[in-house]
Amino acid sequence: MDPLVHCFGAIFRITEALIGEGSKLIESKINESLKTGLSFGLTSGVITTLGLMVGLHSGTHSKLAVAGGILTIAIADAFSDALGIHISEESENAHTRKQIWASTAATFLSKLVFALTFLIPVVLLELWVAMVVSIVWGLSILAILSYKIARSQGSSCFRVIAEHIAIALVVIVITHFVGDWISVAFK
Repeated sequence: MDPLVHCFGAIFRITEALIGEGSKLIESKINESLKTGLSFGLTSGVITTLGLMVGLHSGTHSKLAVAGGILTIAIADAFSDALGIHISEESENAHTRKQIWASTAATFLSKLVFALTFLIPVVLLELWVAMVVSIVWGLSILAILSYKIARSQGSSCFRVIAEHIAIALVVIVITHFVGDWISVAFK
């Protein structure tokens, strides 16, 4: 079997397992704070990390730069997003301290963990293959999360998935061209 096909199969199985476990939290009305943090952290982890990876790859073609970028954004942006959710939840003046900290922790952990998953293909594969695998992985996470959200709201699954994937693709395309521009402008 082609290693790339095998890798994609593994990615889809892992995605379903990870999101499947998270879906118990997403569908629970008791854990609204965890749902907020998990959904935000997952989405931000995917979009931000993919954007950074694509931009760094097209600008440098350096495995070191891409891996360093993933580690940096996983840590710094996880803290930043967690604090952002924390302050947002506090400003609503509608949540208990426990709910606020649950959202904060869920955002931090989901952002950190899912951003770090993008490091695996970068470490194990050639960089161009790792980029393809990472894009498929990230879009899979978004598609599954979007499907779960649409189902829980009774919305059109296709419309919600298409909307979220389209936004991710816009980020990927823009950051690719920004990386290309940076590589030319700063030589």
